[in-house]
Amino acid sequence: MTTVEAVAAQSDGTKDTPRVVLSARGLRRDFAGFVAVNNVDLDVHHGQIHALIGPNGAGKTTIFNLLTKFLQPSSGRIELLGNDITRTAPAKVARMGLVRSFQISAIFPHLSVLDNVRVALQRPSRLGFQFWRSLSALDELTPRARELLAIVGLDDVAHRLAGDLSYGRKRVLEIATTLALDPKVLLLDEPMAGMGHEDVGTISGIIRSLAKDRAVLMVEHNLTVVADLCDWITVMQRGQVLAAGDYATVSKDERVRIAYMGTEHE
Repeated sequence: MTTVEAVAAQSDGTKDTPRVVLSARGLRRDFAGFVAVNNVDLDVHHGQIHALIGPNGAGKTTIFNLLTKFLQPSSGRIELLGNDITRTAPAKVARMGLVRSFQISAIFPHLSVLDNVRVALQRPSRLGFQFWRSLSALDELTPRARELLAIVGLDDVAHRLAGDLSYGRKRVLEIATTLALDPKVLLLDEPMAGMGHEDVGTISGIIRSLAKDRAVLMVEHNLTVVADLCDWITVMQRGQVLAAGDYATVSKDERVRIAYMGTEHE
């Protein structure tokens, strides 16, 4: 294969190696002399689920904040879809296709499930800027909102108040609202936190389905979920990459077992 053919294959995803859609090189963040993230390299591939794991304080959430530009890196470079976003504003990064969820569910509890998604759809449709239009203008967003609810399995509760949903279904609704922004790379911060076994299975199935046509990067502490769901795992410790690979590879690494996995099963 020629160099040109190799590049083309990576771009259209026709060969075995998925294309890199989000990458970081030499990523570092200092806080008043404390190094929270130190020289981190990271590649996230289209069509894959990539887990970022490690003990508390390892730097996982800081990396999420750096990638989504809620924090500026002290040094290093971040690229999204081949574009340098190291100094790009968070709102623009989201419009470019890098969208995240948070550990705490972010929904409007006093709106219906359907209206939560319609509100999220206002940004890409630009209706959010057209404040002089009547509320009926949101009706044009209803078909797409219903499509998104069907994708995540909430179409049967579209008219219920979001605040009345179970905790697990609230997290599912949050995923639907992030999908409204049409992400090319979806960052999920502890999507299984606080969930029972049934909800974990539901969320896992949704994430697996979503990753078919986008990249997913997730912070997750449930190692059973990570083992079953994720194509690639980056293990963090004290702000640095300790190991990276598939689950079979990292789970055999003695440094990983000592730092994280060993304590998980004690």
